[in-house]
Amino acid sequence: MKVKLREDVLKDLNKTAQINRRIFQDKKTLVINLMSSPGAGKTTLLEETVKLLADDLTIAVIEGDLATERDAERLRSLGIKTVQINTVGGCHLDARMIEKTLPEFELEKIDILFIENIGNLVCPSGYDLGQDYKVVVLSVPEGNDKIPKYPVMFRRTDMTIINKIDLLPYVSFNIADAKKDLFEINPKAQFKTLSAKTGTGMVDWISWIKDAYQQCIQR
Repeated sequence: MKVKLREDVLKDLNKTAQINRRIFQDKKTLVINLMSSPGAGKTTLLEETVKLLADDLTIAVIEGDLATERDAERLRSLGIKTVQINTVGGCHLDARMIEKTLPEFELEKIDILFIENIGNLVCPSGYDLGQDYKVVVLSVPEGNDKIPKYPVMFRRTDMTIINKIDLLPYVSFNIADAKKDLFEINPKAQFKTLSAKTGTGMVDWISWIKDAYQQCIQR
């Protein structure tokens, strides 16, 4: 019965995700679900992304955390509409949580909606939120074992970003090994390296977002 209950819950959540997706498509809003373990640099990446895109595109954020609005406040300080979801212990966002926030946005005026998921490499991987793309951020201080140890997360994502490459001289992390591990479990995934702090590699990331947005408005 426990297995059936889980199947029923996921079935209902997936239906909600499809409803969310149709809404985003109707409004021509590109939605990116950003995931990582805690401290990988999602919020810093979002801050720098906003700074580089703000002149061209209208951006909003759904910010997921167990508690506090600290990350949301960082993004709001940049003038970005940011809605906080506090799960109070929950390890992931789900489609119903996203659905409840949508009335707070004027989606027809939003070009890109980022969903910053809860910091966790396990739970968020199994939940469709209605996004266009799932992007995982992995920072070099975490080490080379994360991709093979958490294959479900990396198998279900459209892109893996290796962040904090400015720290490569100080940690034991091999970019080539990470890329090999990723492509062994997800050969269709995109792979990018960058440092949100120094700006290295950000041009490629921003170019990808702009291309994805063009595809979004043409669908």
